[in-house]
Amino acid sequence: MDESGGSGQPRSGNDGATDRETAPEARPGSREEPVDPGPVPEREGDEKPQGTEDSGGSPEGSAEEGAQPPAGREEQPGRATAHDPVDTPPAGRPAVTAPPRGHADSVTAGKGRPPRRPREPGGGILMGRPFGVPVYVAPSWFLVAALITWVFGGQLDRVLPGLGPARYLVSLFFAVAFYASVLVHELAHTVAALRFKLPVRRIQLQFFGGVSEIEKEAETPGREFVLAFVGPLLSLVLAGIFYLALQAVEPDTVPGVLLAGLMISNLIVAVFNLLPGLPLDGGRMLRAVVWKITGRPMSGTIAAAWVGRALALTVLIGLPLLTRSGALGTTAEDNVGMDTLTDALLAAILAAIIWTGAGNSLRTARLREHLPELRARTLTRRAVPVETDTPLSEALRRANDVGARALVVVDAHGEPLSLVREAAIVGVPEHRRPWVAVSGLAQELTDGMRVSAELGGEDLLDVLRATPATEYLVVEETGEIYGVLSAADVERAFVKAMARPS
Repeated sequence: MDESGGSGQPRSGNDGATDRETAPEARPGSREEPVDPGPVPEREGDEKPQGTEDSGGSPEGSAEEGAQPPAGREEQPGRATAHDPVDTPPAGRPAVTAPPRGHADSVTAGKGRPPRRPREPGGGILMGRPFGVPVYVAPSWFLVAALITWVFGGQLDRVLPGLGPARYLVSLFFAVAFYASVLVHELAHTVAALRFKLPVRRIQLQFFGGVSEIEKEAETPGREFVLAFVGPLLSLVLAGIFYLALQAVEPDTVPGVLLAGLMISNLIVAVFNLLPGLPLDGGRMLRAVVWKITGRPMSGTIAAAWVGRALALTVLIGLPLLTRSGALGTTAEDNVGMDTLTDALLAAILAAIIWTGAGNSLRTARLREHLPELRARTLTRRAVPVETDTPLSEALRRANDVGARALVVVDAHGEPLSLVREAAIVGVPEHRRPWVAVSGLAQELTDGMRVSAELGGEDLLDVLRATPATEYLVVEETGEIYGVLSAADVERAFVKAMARPS
């Protein structure tokens, strides 16, 4: 089973974004602001930023404070000094910018290219990196390996009674070989994803199989179908290979029993994953078909997710009934007591996994549909550049004068050095602010903290995830300071977008 990651692939045609959330025309800073001991205050009634959660719950109302600078203030020429290189920005610009930088490295930073992504947190024991993708064995695998060893060992005792205690070594080998087959299934998804230029975060072998964490969606329904189908196809191929190998050995031997078990288990994996409901591979294939017919990936997700939920209920009720009826190869007399309880527990776990996966698929699809609403240019706060030795009280006064809500520490040439942290400003008592330099409250800029004003959606989230921070410097393509992006503003905008119906 393959699984697309949380970031998702924004698609054209999604209708989740609203006009006001993404409009970059609104110019911040239109009204006179009172000086306040807070970081940078706003007067009640000022026009609030676009793209964040508003108090009334309507996209057309006032947005929650902190998402973007107030709009509309005209700059007052003549206020800038040698210590405050403020220029009048062109219409639609929220930032008070320093002089354009001409250095080559400034332009490079202005493009907002994310740095190399740090190593992802593991999901268990790292077993290797086939095709450059890390493969982890989750701790839960050892539990299921012990369970398989115990159950299969009991079956071997009836089929090959002469093995004695060695049957558990054979059973352990079967458990490892079975999960090696599951790994081949997942590698099929991974190779197909890499062929389609889709990044794969990792492969993880878990309690109930494995998962390939593909970070983006396929761009077309045809690719989505292929990406989902290759996993069950490889499981069917493995079942065929084990069947052919079985013909060359005696059935009542250790190799014969192992090959028969691997053939049957791979056949079950293939058939189970072909069931047409998310999060199974068959559900992704159904999603691709509906997507192709309707032209909307969200319609395919909704259809496949609800089929998945119906499938979960069917497994919960139908699997114990099938077992009790003897349809799975056992007599009704054998399925009593502990066996009945075990079957019911297994059915409940499988149903819960399918139901939860279907719900997660719906939520992830909604996330991807609304991702284009997150735009760095729209969410950026107006910023004032100040030199390192500027007292905090003076920096806040300048910010209030121009309606800015963020401070960028620059050198004598206007080059940005660091960002003054909002949380640090709040922690300084008002009577101490004239004696505290802004440089003591600032976080040094790294390459990953420079974000292009043109970034949005998935690309913006990738940059923020690559370099976790509370604030980021937003720059134009030329390297000019555009403003400061707060991670809290992005989070509020994200929550609001997810709360809006698709």
